[in-house]
Amino acid sequence: MDSNVLISGFGGQGVLFIGQLLANACMNQDLNVTWFPAYGAEMRGGTVNCSVCMSDEEVACAFVDEPENVIALNAPSFERFESRIKSGGIMVVNSSLVKSKPSRADITYKFVPMTDIAYKSGNEKMANIVSLGAFIKAFPVVTKEAIIETMKKKLTGRKADMLQGNIKALEEGFEYSN
Repeated sequence: MDSNVLISGFGGQGVLFIGQLLANACMNQDLNVTWFPAYGAEMRGGTVNCSVCMSDEEVACAFVDEPENVIALNAPSFERFESRIKSGGIMVVNSSLVKSKPSRADITYKFVPMTDIAYKSGNEKMANIVSLGAFIKAFPVVTKEAIIETMKKKLTGRKADMLQGNIKALEEGFEYSN
């Protein structure tokens, strides 16, 4: 197995956090992994993306120019990365914020109303976690349980009260994406 995903959205949407969750879950399942963040000068509201490269063997490069998979949390991310996805790849799209129509027949699209699902679950800021659930359903590189175990390790101390909401958002994204 040798693959990657590019996760993109606005600063403050939790792009880097779900990249870290995915990378750590991959490591916990004995995969080699790199996580590479990239963001503009402004944090909240600016553009941000990260790539996660996963493999059974050593990962040679953390930078992803032509991603195999993309999670697009907003319209600018959809527009920027749709054309770069390798043929046969998957694009998981936040249809709550992206109204564009697919332009390619050689990739699989998963349109998920992430922000709407997160809002109905009690916290629209968890749209990122909904997207991660939808992604691991479409591309099962790690199990849902591995992500939940990683969340339990990451969401401690003052963030511990966020754990159950995050688990619920992950499960709802996983269940929505059929």
